[in-house]
Amino acid sequence: MFVDLPEDQLREYRSSVHDPADFDEFWARTIAAARAYPLDLELNPVDTGLREVDVFDLTFTGSDATRVHAWLRLPRQRAAALPAVVHFNGYGAGRGHPLDDIVLAASGYASLLMDTRGQGSGVTEDIPGVGPASKGLLTRGIASRETYYYRRVFADAVRAVDAVRSLDSVDPAWVSVAGNSQGGGIALAVSGLVDDLVAGFFQAPFLCDFPRASVATDAYPYRELGDALAQRHHDRDLIFETLSYFDGVNFARRAVAPGWFSIGLMDGISLPSSVFAAHNAYRGEKSIRIWPFNGHEAGGSDDLAGLISTLHRLHRTHRQHREPILSGAAMSRAAADVPPQKERQ
Repeated sequence: MFVDLPEDQLREYRSSVHDPADFDEFWARTIAAARAYPLDLELNPVDTGLREVDVFDLTFTGSDATRVHAWLRLPRQRAAALPAVVHFNGYGAGRGHPLDDIVLAASGYASLLMDTRGQGSGVTEDIPGVGPASKGLLTRGIASRETYYYRRVFADAVRAVDAVRSLDSVDPAWVSVAGNSQGGGIALAVSGLVDDLVAGFFQAPFLCDFPRASVATDAYPYRELGDALAQRHHDRDLIFETLSYFDGVNFARRAVAPGWFSIGLMDGISLPSSVFAAHNAYRGEKSIRIWPFNGHEAGGSDDLAGLISTLHRLHRTHRQHREPILSGAAMSRAAADVPPQKERQ
């Protein structure tokens, strides 16, 4: 069943989320602190048995000097620098298995899937000495923007873009970001923090419009906020002030790369209104695909097919013109201090 506003109201909906006056300063300081550490890339091949795709365990230095892992997948036949997609996973998933998510590499793209620190089957620690968890991360460190969990995750994600751009096998002027659910929210954050991406793809993005999502759905993970607020009655204003620095709507207000959203109107987790809040606030060129009878999977494999088709079209345009997709987005390396890195075979 439909779980939210009618479609005509969704297209007009605007979030009430506060846009902090020092949002840009906070994130500039956060990213500068992460970039103060050398990437120090390590790249080790993984024997998967695949014949057409090479998989590497890539490690780079992220927020707070944490060593962040990722799967780098490349088409085996590659004569020139490749277009790249940096991909982020859903809540609690980590980076998954080396054999997962090989479609982008099989389609001719370099694919970097970041291990979301402290989650699921991943090996990247959030707190040193503490293993990964499946739930409960939405409120970790929420008393302050300085300590909030997603501050570290989003900084890691920006460094993942820096890392993939530093590879000899990648065209640094052709990098997109993508993700589903939590991964869509992370990709949206990166789109608001890195202004020279080719495109962003956000499937049922989580972490958007916290003021509405926290009260309009009882589904987890948003329910974690409700559980916390049910116990911490006097911290409501403090918690929502922290969340305003991490809300996808505020990142959307700053994103300039073309953005592709998708949502199922029966999604009880990433509510359609929360996704439309980000879409409607999005600064750059944008489109949204609606799946009326789908839930949190949105369009599933059909969404993925659309992503690949769009990537191919954008890459053809880029090769023909060798210029930005948007006139206001100059394609360059993300950080001048990141030298090219040799892949260790």
